[in-house]
Amino acid sequence: MRVFQIEGEWGLEHLKLSTRPTPKPAAGQVLVKMKASSVNFRDPIVPERGYGAATGTLPLIPVSDGMGEVVEIGTGVTRFKVGDRVCPTYFQKWISGEPNQERLTHSLGGPIDGTMAEYMCLSEEGFVKIPAYLSDLEAATLPCAAVTAWSALVTCGQVKPGDRVLLQGSGGVSLFALQFAKILGAQVTVISSSDAKIERLKLMGADHTLNYLTTPEWAKASRELTDGNGYDHIVELGGEKTLPQSLRCIRPGGTLSMIGILSGIAMSASLGLIITRQVRLQGITVGNRDAFEALLRAMTQHQIRPVIDRVFDFAELKDAFTYLKSGAQFGKICISHEQK
Repeated sequence: MRVFQIEGEWGLEHLKLSTRPTPKPAAGQVLVKMKASSVNFRDPIVPERGYGAATGTLPLIPVSDGMGEVVEIGTGVTRFKVGDRVCPTYFQKWISGEPNQERLTHSLGGPIDGTMAEYMCLSEEGFVKIPAYLSDLEAATLPCAAVTAWSALVTCGQVKPGDRVLLQGSGGVSLFALQFAKILGAQVTVISSSDAKIERLKLMGADHTLNYLTTPEWAKASRELTDGNGYDHIVELGGEKTLPQSLRCIRPGGTLSMIGILSGIAMSASLGLIITRQVRLQGITVGNRDAFEALLRAMTQHQIRPVIDRVFDFAELKDAFTYLKSGAQFGKICISHEQK
């Protein structure tokens, strides 16, 4: 079968199109023919060993998100049948409950082989069934970005109608968070560097928008949008450069979901703002299978569709990584596994 894998040594230059034997399902496993993948900011970092020992051993198949069709099942499998459309879960051993060491150390795309393969063979417990209304490409966007947004707002954030929510940018997590926040009845503000993207965010339901290039002190400008009270919940994706402003515009007792570090990893914010205003700083690392299945029920009820920016061919994985790093996308970047 075709695979993309990091082989020989770590580094993007060692990410190559290759082949491996097609796996066979053992007891309790399902064999899935992969139809599509999608890329996240973690994926081009893994080949550079940006996650250290957690990235696994070589050769390693990268990319955590994808979808496919069950083509064979092992003995004892009860969750799926041949022909089911499924997505693998990001954390293969986090089914439900709170995170722990074991649950957080079995992630796809490192240390476990990821979705850039013609076939995947995993435990039946590591898949979820996909609603029929979603296309293959749409379904491939869900395991990381959608579950992360759901965990931030619902599982951990418990956002309720009338809450004020601030989102950053127009990548996959932010757009899922916008869609989820709106069905929860929240008032949503989104910051972006692009007026063209801001117009699209408004069409998706953003109540307020701010261009952080023309309004660099967006925390101050956002006060009137919250009647001076601050935001109940902020989905923090920027990290080093955005966290200080996020802490200035979160309300006392509010929740700040720490998801990304796109602008840097250093902590240069005033810790006093967290303590004196009793702010909850919540780290979010995707989520469990229960959360994935819950968001699928919500998406089906409201017929929510993922936003796809661009689709690359299987052999164009490195081009997809380059495009992702450019920040030009609005929504998710996908990979088609269709043979050409």
